[in-house]
Amino acid sequence: MAGILGKAIAGATGGNGSLSRSLLSQAVNGCRALMSSLPAAEPTTAPRMPDFAHTPAPYTGPPAEEVLALRKQYLSPSLFLHFKKPVMIVEGKMQYLYDERGRRYLDAFAGIVTVSVGHCHPAVTEAIHRQNSLLQHTTTIYLNNQIAEYAKELADRMPGNLKVVYFVNSGSEANDMAIMMARLHTGNWDLICLRNAYHGMSIGTMGTCGQHTWKQPMPQGFGYHHALNPDPYRGAFGDDGPRYAADVADLISAATPGRVAGFVAESIQGVGGAVPLATGYLPEVYKMIRAAGGVCIADEVQTGFGRTGSHYWGFQRQGVTPDIVTMAKGIGNGLPLAAVVTTPEIAASMAGRLHFNTYGGNPVCSAGGRAVLRVVDEERRQEHCAAVGAHLTTRLQALAAKHDIIGDVRGAGLMLGVELVKDRKTKEPAKAETAAVMETMKDLGVLMGKGGLHGNVFRIKPPMCFSARDADFLVEVMDVALDKL
Repeated sequence: MAGILGKAIAGATGGNGSLSRSLLSQAVNGCRALMSSLPAAEPTTAPRMPDFAHTPAPYTGPPAEEVLALRKQYLSPSLFLHFKKPVMIVEGKMQYLYDERGRRYLDAFAGIVTVSVGHCHPAVTEAIHRQNSLLQHTTTIYLNNQIAEYAKELADRMPGNLKVVYFVNSGSEANDMAIMMARLHTGNWDLICLRNAYHGMSIGTMGTCGQHTWKQPMPQGFGYHHALNPDPYRGAFGDDGPRYAADVADLISAATPGRVAGFVAESIQGVGGAVPLATGYLPEVYKMIRAAGGVCIADEVQTGFGRTGSHYWGFQRQGVTPDIVTMAKGIGNGLPLAAVVTTPEIAASMAGRLHFNTYGGNPVCSAGGRAVLRVVDEERRQEHCAAVGAHLTTRLQALAAKHDIIGDVRGAGLMLGVELVKDRKTKEPAKAETAAVMETMKDLGVLMGKGGLHGNVFRIKPPMCFSARDADFLVEVMDVALDKL
């Protein structure tokens, strides 16, 4: 690289070392273009990242060290970083990210499963810019076409009688509202949740979470009851959904007045480590909950919009239709946007009081959300997730046959998990090893997600434009990283 830089400068100076500002800029930008085509690290044995025709813009902001110092001084001390040496991301394009030096990384985590159709997707960006130039904000006390048309377009993609849409700003807020709806509609208070679940960090949703990691040491969780997690890999009953469902019946009869407000579950547990629910679980539980007077809430914050490949919504994989659906993250491709969709009957239970959300359905966010729906359909992202996800799963399973530290490969479409264990029989979590592999993969150009209660699960949930060649590169890099353990 030093030789290339020297040649570029020599060419710009004519070899005499006298360099004008414009020529220096040309030389630097030429080097940035070259670096952007390379992985984040360039050892001779490293797998080659797929080519990508994009040159990142020159970065002119403060260096990473200064940004880190500012963050430590002015931002929450609870914030954490994934790597020993933090990566500073200043630009993104489709499935790739760039640091301040112009080095390119394959994004396998999509901003925590938030970038659905690709970083700065041109159709989404154009829709946002167009609306931003017309009207940045108004509220629901006025008419605006964006929110109304968006609500119809979203409802058109829902099954059954899920036809009333509430727009909010985050997944936590959506789940808060869904719980309030359930309690208002049924007149009951108790809610059944799952161990290992994650539904947000507000005071209301904190009680639903089934991991101590996300619970502040304060009164929370009144009226929430956590059932056995129907985990096919670590659960006591393997992939036998009805046996896990029996615990829900036991909870209703033993820990509640016999009547419940509802049941909430992710279709595939995200933060918990890409854990799919055991086969046949949801149909049995939904029947129990409804018999006890409750409603069924599906948290589609991470699994919605075709990411699982086989279906547009994750709950459809188990052949059920919930009464309330919450969604966020991929709904706006990174915009602060979320929604709750329910039936007219449940929505009527909210009509006894006024409802208002200052930013919910903001015109700019609505325009961006509408563009996301169009891209998912026009670019056939659901089918793409099914095909690329199947290819990646096959490659990961072959990697598991080679490396005993891989205990489980699971998930659906482009929502996959790879769990590392010290011993396949005891399933002891390989937490330190996971962190080490993740660090090496970052150095080789792949940014991974991590989750699970013990932090030993790779969460592979890239932007849905992620290609089969990207999948091959990811597996090859993971193979090199595992070899280094």
